[in-house]
Amino acid sequence: REPVKATDPVYRPVPEDEPVKARYKMPELPALERLGNFKEVELGYAESDGCAEAARCINCGYCCECMQCVEACLADAVDHDQKPVERELEVGSVILSAGAEPYDPSVFEEFYHYKRNPNVVTSLEFERILSASGPTMGHLVRPSDESEPKKIAWLQCVGSRDTNRCGNGYCSSVCCMYAIKDAMVAKEHAGDGLDCTIFNMDIRSFGKDYEKYYLRARDKEGVRFVKARIHSIIEIPATGDLQLRYVDDSGQISEETFNMVVLSVGLQVPPSSVDLAQRIGIDLDNYNFAATDIFAPVSTSRAGVYTCGIFQGPKDIPESVTQASAAAGASAVKLAAARHTATKSVKVPIELEVSDQEPRIGVFVCNCGINIASVVDVASVVEYAQSLPHVVYADQNLFTCSQDSQELMKELIKEHGLNRVVVSACSPKTHEVIFMDTLEACGLNKYLFEMANIRNQNSWVHADTPEVATDKAKDLVRMSVARSANLRALQEKVIPVTKSALVIGGGVAGMTAALDLGEQGFEVYLVEKAPELGGMARKLHHTIEGGDIQAFLKDLIKRVGAQEQVNILTDARIVDFGGYKGNFATDVEVGPEKRLHTISHGAIVVATGAVEYQPAEYLFNENERVLTQLGLSEHLETKGAADLAGVVMIQCVGSRCAENQNCSRICCQNAVKNALAIKAKNPDTMVYVLYRDIRTYGLMEDFYTKARDQGVIFIRFDADTPPLVKDTPAGLEVTVMDHILKKDLSISADLLVLSAAVQAADTDELSGIMKLNRNPEGFFIEAHVKLRPVDMPGDGIYLCGTAHGPKLISETISQARAAASRAATLLSKSEVKLSAITAKVDTDYCVKCLTCVRACPFDVPAFNEQEKLIEIDEAICHGCGICACVCPRQTIQLSYYEDDQIMSKIDALLAEGK
Repeated sequence: REPVKATDPVYRPVPEDEPVKARYKMPELPALERLGNFKEVELGYAESDGCAEAARCINCGYCCECMQCVEACLADAVDHDQKPVERELEVGSVILSAGAEPYDPSVFEEFYHYKRNPNVVTSLEFERILSASGPTMGHLVRPSDESEPKKIAWLQCVGSRDTNRCGNGYCSSVCCMYAIKDAMVAKEHAGDGLDCTIFNMDIRSFGKDYEKYYLRARDKEGVRFVKARIHSIIEIPATGDLQLRYVDDSGQISEETFNMVVLSVGLQVPPSSVDLAQRIGIDLDNYNFAATDIFAPVSTSRAGVYTCGIFQGPKDIPESVTQASAAAGASAVKLAAARHTATKSVKVPIELEVSDQEPRIGVFVCNCGINIASVVDVASVVEYAQSLPHVVYADQNLFTCSQDSQELMKELIKEHGLNRVVVSACSPKTHEVIFMDTLEACGLNKYLFEMANIRNQNSWVHADTPEVATDKAKDLVRMSVARSANLRALQEKVIPVTKSALVIGGGVAGMTAALDLGEQGFEVYLVEKAPELGGMARKLHHTIEGGDIQAFLKDLIKRVGAQEQVNILTDARIVDFGGYKGNFATDVEVGPEKRLHTISHGAIVVATGAVEYQPAEYLFNENERVLTQLGLSEHLETKGAADLAGVVMIQCVGSRCAENQNCSRICCQNAVKNALAIKAKNPDTMVYVLYRDIRTYGLMEDFYTKARDQGVIFIRFDADTPPLVKDTPAGLEVTVMDHILKKDLSISADLLVLSAAVQAADTDELSGIMKLNRNPEGFFIEAHVKLRPVDMPGDGIYLCGTAHGPKLISETISQARAAASRAATLLSKSEVKLSAITAKVDTDYCVKCLTCVRACPFDVPAFNEQEKLIEIDEAICHGCGICACVCPRQTIQLSYYEDDQIMSKIDALLAEGK
């Protein structure tokens, strides 16, 4: 291709009075899109293919310094004057979080037709199509002709679980869930008329509540799941469609035509990360992931160098965030003596006094990509907001929570003298703190902020009725503006932090967290209800990788016992609890004599563990030859496998069922681990694993492959036709339907092994005393599944191990170190601020009816016998507002949600059309 001349325009601004023409969509070169409040631009072409030249400019290497990119960029993002800068940093440790890159399927162009047929895209490219900032502004169209597809196929395991073709024998862990997510989002964009089909070998929805999401996609949203690997793909030139050939469950060759094909590409370590590892001097495994010990999952082969995220191995976002905190915590343990020696503090400007000023309200309406803008007429909402009382500025942003929008907001607050801010966007639960920080950076009290949720409560609910959604958005904005005019500055209470922690649970998670905190110099109280430490790990022997769990556990118990900062309380039970972040008080009864200990502490780590489900099916507890996987592990350790001719394992016992929809995550690897152990002890033993999906995610896929190579037979069954078990005079007989032959297979077994579910420990009493939320399965709930995976909703309380959900011992250790890291972040502070959203009682009008005392779920309101009045300790008030709601005389007000503020919203809603 010949380059264009320097004078040929590649991009040009569109005049305000000129309609924007249709853009060209190029896979390598998306058209420029709307940036904040700037004008639209269109992609122009020079005669000698300016698009190719623009692509070369973006990829660099051919720059002629014509500076057209500088002139064209509306965000002023292009800087030709930047030079490489080398800096030498003195650090105490290094954390490698280099991540991964998506697998490039172009090497299989002949098979997948990727880059040859524009309607074959990778999963990341498809996400860009769905994105509001993508090449099609979030409109779901085919790249070839911009028509709306009616049928889309997802092909799983492209670049993963494929040693022969691509060399990546591992499972990338994330592909199944992102394919399900993309199919669900595509259906939201295109409606029920879109046929989404996911071709897979196994669906690996192993994370917490992931199985429920999979079931929702399959049973409620109509996403099809086909167990098959595609045999061949045939292009249909006349239409650009693709014909997929595969073998279905009956063994018949099937053909089906789709408008688009999405390749669910796996993750792999890029060459740059391999080079980085070599320069730093750490070991890599055979797939180039950072080599770590199973019992030290964030420590590399070089002391002082830690790793986290996908560079350590394939994993999803919650586990990556957890590991990041774990790596930071592991580093902090070694650097505890240097804490605060190089700390930099953010300087917050002196707060402006605005109580005597008339409200000057700024309204910022967010497009939220297409989440809001695809349904709500945002421009109309902005125009409406400008007409509301006290509003002196209103405008829209593509993503109001982005860094550049935040900086722009700060400038506008100062420029227009705003003393109240309303953001109309998404959920305050996740984003309110961002905007409050923005106000503080401008010298405004953060409680002069109001948020209208026009996404979760509007565009997502009324996606099929844009006019209704737009009208409702205006209502929500009008209500928020009215409330913001009545907001008052609130002051947060500053309290000192008690520099000690309470760790509840003495298993691997609890001991790991306690040890990390103790080694950082914090006093720790480790409370275990059993007479001895160890928890579930006492019943485990080896990991699938061969790690000796009992040796590790013995050493861990020894180290915890030797740590002077850790106070161990066994045979202990929590009987009372109170306080708040930084200043908790917990009463613990210890020993048979129930000695009472009152513990003062600033943070809490919940690590209560889990138990194995005791099956009520398949003759368990009726026949001594029916064991669980834990029982089999003990059998192999004590009796071996010499006398075993046949062993049958049944997966998903007590999980993925009506009573417990979730996957227990560890069962498949337990089955594979024990199957390999049997084969190692007695290669002649016939081992059968009856399964629904094999979920050996990540690097465990190699062990699944090894088990098949060693003769372990895997037979898939359908949930509607589970195996049948009979106790016959000749022994146990297991009958299972073969999904290909469509006939029953009868298998004789010396042992029947049930892969029993992981159940949460009995925490009814504890959760009641400490007011800790649990999900329907009894596991504790984190504050946010991705953003705060080890924080609990209550400030100063952290979560780890199987108390959070089923997980492997390596994952438990990572999460325990992450929880300790989060707790240490709090304990390392000398003081903290408490929320100003608390209840206050006007004792002059209170009649002491005690309604608030009985209603409060946190037992905060109390009757002072001496003063004969109701008292509310603002330090321990959770700000739920229940007392204010039930008070018959309305003498209790909840700060930030006072009566006049709530009534102003109601009045504004009722004022529609007046």
